[in-house]
Amino acid sequence: HALTDAMICSGETLDLGEALGRRVVDKHSTGGVGDKTSLAVGPIVAACGVPFGKMSGRGLGHTGGTLDKLESIPGYRVELTTEEFIAQVKDVGLAIIGQTGDLVPADKMLYGLRDVTATVDIVPLIASSIMSKKLAGGADAIVLDVKVGDGAFMKTLDDARILAEQMVDLGRRAEREVVCLLTDMDQPLGRAVGHALEIREAVETITGHGPDDFVELVLEACARLLALSDLEIDLEEGRRRAEGAVADGSALHAYERWIRAQGGDPDLAGLVRAPVVREVSASRDGVVTQLRALDVGVAALELGGGRRAKDDSIDHAVGVLCHVKRGESVRKGHLLADVHARDEDSAARGVEAVLAAYELGDSAPHRHGILLDIIE
Repeated sequence: HALTDAMICSGETLDLGEALGRRVVDKHSTGGVGDKTSLAVGPIVAACGVPFGKMSGRGLGHTGGTLDKLESIPGYRVELTTEEFIAQVKDVGLAIIGQTGDLVPADKMLYGLRDVTATVDIVPLIASSIMSKKLAGGADAIVLDVKVGDGAFMKTLDDARILAEQMVDLGRRAEREVVCLLTDMDQPLGRAVGHALEIREAVETITGHGPDDFVELVLEACARLLALSDLEIDLEEGRRRAEGAVADGSALHAYERWIRAQGGDPDLAGLVRAPVVREVSASRDGVVTQLRALDVGVAALELGGGRRAKDDSIDHAVGVLCHVKRGESVRKGHLLADVHARDEDSAARGVEAVLAAYELGDSAPHRHGILLDIIE
């Protein structure tokens, strides 16, 4: 608690609620594979009349960052001044930007120390790092999404619960409304993994055509945010309104307004496309018993869609589209996934890597939903 306070006090802090005269909401995920949730949640929540202001980060390793995804949109500006950020949340109801250097500068220094002292995965330090940035960012209500499993930093539900409880506690002490969802990351979220591919899937989702697991998570996060807002509605009504914003087109309108406000072109036709697309086919009849998120994430990284080091450049066009997921049946030779690549060599390697991420068996695995637990 003291560490988090000290980190917040190391730089500038915002109070979005005071600036707007009403509750502003935010959402944060601990990172996974195919996690484009904020890109769909923001527009839906804004379309329901609740301001959404988020400062976001970049991806490292096999997890993609929200900013990297947004930069696959031609013209999109991730760098806004604090004044521009507040003004946009006020006028448009939605802004997602890169974290300014003035916000929690101690976090960068501490992360450097954690890196060289092998303390990157110490839970209280993770909790302080995440919550110092969220609290300094100035939202009144925050929904946290702690990913659990193969493609996440938290491999077990027990570890994830400990992190979630610590973050919710830090939020409470700072007099913020915080709810934490624990969600499955044993397989990729949705079907798309890769920056431009994920933007496309996020837009498909806010127009009512998203994959089931992703739609379920987006609606849950939206319902929670709307229930924590100043609309004074319950979860059921929050979900109903979120579904309504998707159905009546207002979520898409909010998305387009937001992207234009930050200099981007919301037309999906402008997104980059990989020159080489290769199919991954099933080697036998069977049911998908595993689709390992980490392997798919590493495949996308190897294609050029991720960073090994902080200063690496990334290819926004490449990635993987998983057409068949856990519990679904396939026949031998049927399409499992598409690999989107820069050239034939990397495509061939990508096909092998994605094929290895799939395990086919004779009987369906135990099915569970995307939502594993909720800490509030």
